[in-house]
Amino acid sequence: MALSQLSRSFTGLLVQTSSTCLRTFSVSAVTAAIQKMTRVRVVDNSPLGNTLHHCPPRVIHVYKKTGCGKVGDTVLIAIKGQKKKALIVGHKMPGKRMTPRFDSNNVVLIEENGNPTGTRIKVPVPTFLRRWERTNSKVLAIAHSFV
Repeated sequence: MALSQLSRSFTGLLVQTSSTCLRTFSVSAVTAAIQKMTRVRVVDNSPLGNTLHHCPPRVIHVYKKTGCGKVGDTVLIAIKGQKKKALIVGHKMPGKRMTPRFDSNNVVLIEENGNPTGTRIKVPVPTFLRRWERTNSKVLAIAHSFV
């Protein structure tokens, strides 16, 4: 009788160990750049961007099919209880070769028609944004330095 109880306890032990061995874990790649709920830093001198925030501005939507925004993409951010459109002008994630990598995720607030809210950008802007000059011409005009 003691032998049958001992074999039952070993069977349960083997089943438990075999279930832990069969568990798998995700090995998906790291998502690139800026996605939903990413904290960002507003780098223009707009009145909404210059005030101290109780909680940092966060991305609530990326206007792209993939859901990951890179430099030059438009995002919707939540800042001080308001929804504002913003243009990404720098991110932490390393990009293609010979593109700058920034210390923070930088955005510039823009209005619905594409005009920037502020009058000056406080940080350097990547040079390759000049390729899309038609869409970002007003943002590039208020930038004081390029990297």
